Order: sequence, then structure tokens, then C-alpha cells
Amino acid sequence: MVITQKHSINTPESERWNTLLDGLSVERLTNCFLDRVLQLEDYRDGTLPASEIRRTAAASFEALIESLRSGQDSPELVAARQDIALEVGVSRARAGLPVESLMTAIRQDFTVLWSELTALAGSSDAELMVHRAETVWEVVDSYAAQTQATYMRERQRMAQEASSLRQGHVAALFGTAVPPPEILSRIAEGLGVAAGATLVVAATTTENTPALHLVVAAAARRGTDLFTHPMPDGLTAFWAADDRPGSPRQEATAQVRSLRCGLVEQVPGLAGVRTAAQTARTLASLAGEQDSGALTMSNAWARLARLRLAETGAPVVPDVDSALASCGPAERARLSEAVRSYLASGSVARSAEELFCHRNTLMNRLHRFEQLTGIDVTVPQQAARLVVAWS
Repeated sequence: MVITQKHSINTPESERWNTLLDGLSVERLTNCFLDRVLQLEDYRDGTLPASEIRRTAAASFEALIESLRSGQDSPELVAARQDIALEVGVSRARAGLPVESLMTAIRQDFTVLWSELTALAGSSDAELMVHRAETVWEVVDSYAAQTQATYMRERQRMAQEASSLRQGHVAALFGTAVPPPEILSRIAEGLGVAAGATLVVAATTTENTPALHLVVAAAARRGTDLFTHPMPDGLTAFWAADDRPGSPRQEATAQVRSLRCGLVEQVPGLAGVRTAAQTARTLASLAGEQDSGALTMSNAWARLARLRLAETGAPVVPDVDSALASCGPAERARLSEAVRSYLASGSVARSAEELFCHRNTLMNRLHRFEQLTGIDVTVPQQAARLVVAWS
């Protein structure tokens, strides 16, 4: 923003104005500025050394005074203010100073400048001061706007740096091998997670990824980051477990349990993330339309076992469907119902009660199933194979 002075050069008014500006003491202005700014909490806490605040304040006052002299605001003067604005904006952003405190401090420049100018002016300068008040405000406001813009750009750059660094740490956990202890320690520090913390790992396939993104965004709104790692076929996320009721991570875990995804809880530290993520991704790939919640090792172990056995090419059990084909539809339905009920509980009494039949009737159906298929479901080893086959 270029400030165009509205006053002619070498007029009595401009000469008097420059005389007033010559009477300003940069040291006095700086001292007055420091007295005011160090009353602000964010400046008073020592994050920024007083010597640094003094140095940049003196430089800014020198640039502002030169910009207030009569005549056109030259490119050199604009550049000088921009240089100071760049230094102040970047240094305050890097120091973590809130932008509100920064702008409050910068606008003290106007108050300090105007107070000193009015103290130097005489009663005959009243009209001159009225004419020049807008110029003083415009010059200070231009400097404030430049500083704010620089600050915001630097904060954005810092956020991008932090995000890139964090994603680098996350990516290292999903490499071809578990990072060595010294690297894990560095990653833990960068992510703000204890290396041995108990973690939760979730994974989704591509079609179910939006739901996991919503959980991540909801946690972020509550000030908690869930770390994510995009994959070609979906998304993996992990975070430190937190069992405190109502905590953001506890709520995130509860929400993820209701998603169609793969979920591994109680992961022992960052060193276990890679393996847990592989398991979670495999579980996610097994999720079907019939699933209304996360697949875990507890509720989907049979599907996982079937997948691994299928990869070997070996049949899990003889073809049950073919063996039952000799039955009529009604008998086949009764036998399947009885076996599935028994496999779910392992209790004849409970299954008989569930199916509203006598226990002897249930046992007869289980025996008939054995005759047809060769599988005795009352024998755990044979039952386990059928659980896997029917999973």
C-alpha cells in the first residue's frame, strides 16, 4: 500500500511539519512505546527479549518519521517500511506471539507518535495538526497492514512446515521396516506421543474413507490430532489411547468403532503401528455391506483365518453346501439354523431355548448334520473349521 501525501513541498505548512518531525526523538519514542507495550501480557512474559522489542521499535519509528515528511511517499520509503514489517512479522510469528497482541502493539505507534507531536506543537499549529492527523494514521496503518500480512504468511509457512515434518514422521512408521529405537524416539518427540504409549490404529478402504475423515476433523475441532497416513486403497489413522470419559480421543475411538473399518486397539507403542496398520487394512478389506461397525481381531478372526487359508489354496472344510444338497429345503434350513445357533454359544441348552425346541431335538439335528457333512460341531477342532468356513 503506497501512501500518497496530500501536501505540497516547500510550503510554510510543510516546513513547519518537518520542523516538528525533526524535533522527535527516536529514543524517546521507543521508550514510550516500550512502557506501553510491556504492559501487554504476551509481551511482558519474556517470550521476546526487551532488547529485541527496543531494536525493532527504534527502526520502525525511524522509517515512519521519514515516511511522514512532506512530499510523495517514495518507493525507497515504502521498501524501508516493508523491510521492518518483514522482520517484525516473521520474528513475532516465530515467537508464537498472538496476532491480536502484535496488532495492538503496532497501533501504539500512532498513539506514541501523535502524543509526541502534539507535545511539540504550539497553539498556532492546531490547523496543521488537524490536516496531518489522517496522514499519520494512514502511514502507521499501512505499516501495520504490511506487518500483519507478513505475520500471517509466516504462520501459514510454519503450519506447512510442521505438517510436512509431521507427515514425514508418520510416513517413517509405515516404511519397509520398523525404525530403530533412536529414530522412534525422534518421531515420538515430533508427534508429541510417548514412544511406548498404547495406541489405537484404524484403517478404511477407499469407499469408507470419508467417514474416517469426519472423525479426524471432529477431533481436530476439539484440539486433538489423529495422525493419518493415506494409502492407495484407503486411509490409515492412529492415535494415543485415552480411556477418560468424554475426552476427544476416547470419543474418537467410540466413533470409529461404529464405522465400517478395520480396528486394532491396545497397540504397544509406535514400534507396533506398522504391523497393526497391516492388520487393520486387511480387516477393512473384509468388511461387507452386512457390517455396521468396525472389524476387530475379536469379531472377525474367522474371516481373517479364512482369507489366510484361502491364500494357501487348501480347502478349510469339505463342501458343506454340496453335502446338504441331498436334503429338502426345509430340512436344510433347520440343520443350518441349529448348527449356527450352537456355534454361536457352544451350549445345547441355550441353543434349544433360542430355537424353541427340546434339547434332544437339537442334538438330533446336530447328529444329522454330522452324518451328511462329516463335521461334528461338538468337537471344538472341527467346529472351528466350520466357523471359519461360514465366516
